[in-house]
Amino acid sequence: MLNCVIIDDEPLAQDILAGYIKQVPYAALVRQYTNVKDALLFFRQAEADVLFLDIEMPELSGIDFLRSLTNAPLTVFTTAYRDYAFEGFELGVVDFLLKPFSFDRFLLSMERIKEFLVLQKENSELENTKDTRESIFVKSGLQKIRLFFSEVTHIQGLKDYAIIHTVNGRVVIKGSVKSMHDIFPETAFIRVHKSFIVAKDKIKRIEKNRIIIGNHEIPVGRNYKPELERQILRS
Repeated sequence: MLNCVIIDDEPLAQDILAGYIKQVPYAALVRQYTNVKDALLFFRQAEADVLFLDIEMPELSGIDFLRSLTNAPLTVFTTAYRDYAFEGFELGVVDFLLKPFSFDRFLLSMERIKEFLVLQKENSELENTKDTRESIFVKSGLQKIRLFFSEVTHIQGLKDYAIIHTVNGRVVIKGSVKSMHDIFPETAFIRVHKSFIVAKDKIKRIEKNRIIIGNHEIPVGRNYKPELERQILRS
């Protein structure tokens, strides 16, 4: 059961989100707040699994609130402003729900969170060396699984983990995006953000400061954009 907290200064937005949570059998709404002061008191004394956090609030922004937490839960930003997605990913936000969002889109976030937590418990890790130029082995328990680079679409950093997205699913590895960047071949992959690496041949399109791969929108960091333009846009 995932214990959820909502922080949003709009009562209607809270009611909609609370209704969505009640429809998910493995989720429970434990607290909901219209102001960050009361929420801060809660998180100093208790914990939650998932936080749905609005950004534009009068007393303290959701971004500053999240930065103030020493042990933040898995967080989903809920906001009407798309531009905040970039800052959110740098803070380790799991997902970004753009208001108004449907129950199906909300459920997709919950499924991603559930899957991440399940994969996290498997305690998978990459072998130190590549077996060939085409693949690497992932150690999961007593098993070793061969991971082909050609099947990887992108890699996302989340807290102390890296989520490797493939055409067949996801693998969660203990480690940083930087460590993944050192392992995956530069000829096929490019780092486009502090928290993201993408497979060059999986890029569907580039729109201003984001990359579209399948149904994923991946932010492009300011410091990484020149190299992306050099390798992709000018090729």
